[in-house]
Amino acid sequence: MIEQFVKEALAEDVGRGDLYALVEPSVAASAKIIAKSDGVVAGVKYIDTLAKLEKFEITWLKNDTEHFKSGDLIATLKADSHTLLRCERTILDMLLHASSIATLTNRYVEIIKPYGVKLLDTRKTRPLLRVFEKYATRTGGAVNHRMGLDDSLMIKDTHLKTIENLTEYIAKARKAIPFTAKIEVEAESFEIAKMAFEAEADIVMCDNMTPQEIQEIVNYRDENFPHILLEASGNISLDTIESYAKSGVDAISSGSLIHQANWIDLSMKMD
Repeated sequence: MIEQFVKEALAEDVGRGDLYALVEPSVAASAKIIAKSDGVVAGVKYIDTLAKLEKFEITWLKNDTEHFKSGDLIATLKADSHTLLRCERTILDMLLHASSIATLTNRYVEIIKPYGVKLLDTRKTRPLLRVFEKYATRTGGAVNHRMGLDDSLMIKDTHLKTIENLTEYIAKARKAIPFTAKIEVEAESFEIAKMAFEAEADIVMCDNMTPQEIQEIVNYRDENFPHILLEASGNISLDTIESYAKSGVDAISSGSLIHQANWIDLSMKMD
């Protein structure tokens, strides 16, 4: 999957061929990737795959999950000039995209680390980039939530509109879905959360609630259904995530890890 992704990314940029290579013959060349802002590295395994396919040498001074500062040398590259210049934009785009997500994710992780709460990503990813973007959040320290509709059953508010009896539905679902698949119910109120507890969901997601509202649900869960996991979600930001972590939930999910990640600054310079 990684190899196919990398091939398509390069093909998108190269098109019918690099016009630069039509003018002069290739010569031996080297380059370096330099950080121009602070961040966390992600994308190494994808760029290593590109290096293998395009036969250039890359030496990493910073690896996936490692922090870097502005001015740090991230990697050095060696190959013929045509190869390095043809691959330059694809290398940087993959490294920038993944590292930017990992950098923002790590900021969230560091805030909630003292509370023992897991940070989860979501399915709010760019089409056809889910595996890549979830790899980036994982590199930044998050835990992947479900990759798609097939690896756990989440009953959202839209689903609840079609379900007359949640307890009966979950009982039927247990017989239909894989044994290892969990069932999660999205709750927008204490009443729906209580209904999900009583229906024996595996996870209850407190969606778009205040930390105070979630604290009430946490207390009820702890007293009556301690085996059921609680997740907080919905418009959680860097400014508010600590207050949610303090509520006692087991996990916090946020789509902003991906869709609010601003690109950091990296550049490739030829020697």
